[in-house]
Amino acid sequence: MKDSTQIFGLRAVIEAINAIETIDKVFLQKGLKGELFNELEALLRQKGINSSYVPVEKLNRLTKNNHQGVVAQISPISFYDLDELVTKTIESGATPLFLLLDQLSDVRNFGAIIRTAECTGVHGIIIQKKGGAPVNGDTIKTSAGAVFKVPICKVDHIKDAMFHMQASGIKVIAATEKTENTVFDVSFAGPCAIIMGSEGRGINPSVLKLVDTKAKLPLLGDIESLNVSVACGAFLYEALRQRL
Repeated sequence: MKDSTQIFGLRAVIEAINAIETIDKVFLQKGLKGELFNELEALLRQKGINSSYVPVEKLNRLTKNNHQGVVAQISPISFYDLDELVTKTIESGATPLFLLLDQLSDVRNFGAIIRTAECTGVHGIIIQKKGGAPVNGDTIKTSAGAVFKVPICKVDHIKDAMFHMQASGIKVIAATEKTENTVFDVSFAGPCAIIMGSEGRGINPSVLKLVDTKAKLPLLGDIESLNVSVACGAFLYEALRQRL
């Protein structure tokens, strides 16, 4: 069965995945067994769909319908192919500006970042298939509808996007405090992609090793960090300032 944002029930979710419905995440009841459940688990692994095992109480909060131990969240948007988006942007003659989000988890931060990205001319946002915030009702609301205007791509790992950007002549810049360079010392005038990390951990160390440049925001107060959506806005507007 299906409503505007969810699919629930074992057979319904399986059919939706096979019909290439845009599934953002699947919640599975812990301890559930059976042939149909095993079929669904195999399908999720095969398609690389984000999933997690949760108590039945979590599923009951997600829907009051007969979920049979499975609830899938439907993405309200279609995701873009990274290669096609990068190629199209370069061929358009524009100076590419992309945003990579390394497992950002808060949907409201995600929505706020999408809204700022739309306002600053970002050509696309790249997220990881697993571990990141979903595109849901809260994302849409916080983005003020910008989620329907900025292309969003999903990749297996954020490193895949980094390698693709670098191979396409796009400089990868990490927003991190682990550098002496401030955002004002780095050039955003050429083709570039900015990486923002997750709320608690920041950018994964293994990802940080692969970037071309690092930059930080100068902080004059006692608090050692900014909210990630605020920090992202500062980076994007510095990039825009340099490009005007």
